[in-house]
Amino acid sequence: MSALAACTVPAQETSLASPIPPPADNQGAALSARGEYLVRIAGCNDCHTPAYGERGGNVPKEEWLTGSPVGFHGPWGTTYPANLRLKAADIDEAGWMEYTANLHTRPLMPDYSVRDMTADDRLALYRFLRALGPAGTKAPGFLPPGQRPAPPYLQLVLPPPAG
Repeated sequence: MSALAACTVPAQETSLASPIPPPADNQGAALSARGEYLVRIAGCNDCHTPAYGERGGNVPKEEWLTGSPVGFHGPWGTTYPANLRLKAADIDEAGWMEYTANLHTRPLMPDYSVRDMTADDRLALYRFLRALGPAGTKAPGFLPPGQRPAPPYLQLVLPPPAG
């Protein structure tokens, strides 16, 4: 067993400056499977897949991550969960890695969770999204504060300041 270990090449760090080489078929499948796992445990489907919660997570993968028409309305305005499949289809791998490393969005998206992911995990998400392929339509656009969205939307009200 130790002879086999001596024959392996240590993993190298990838940087955003150099393109990530295409994986061998088995590595690509493993990355895509990792991406699916991350989507499941990170709660991506909760917002980015229509009616995921209402259907108890019983949504075919063909419908996953196509965005949602349900807005989140609060003091920042109204945001809609993006169609991640279209986003991944419109950007190359290096662009995805740069985009997700510096992601800053409006509420309710926990962009800090994506930024805190390892490069390998962000790459796995990309590979999974690309494996799913483009589907659906673009989510509705952001509405600034003071504009009332058309239903359906969730109204988020902040408590009054203390004191």
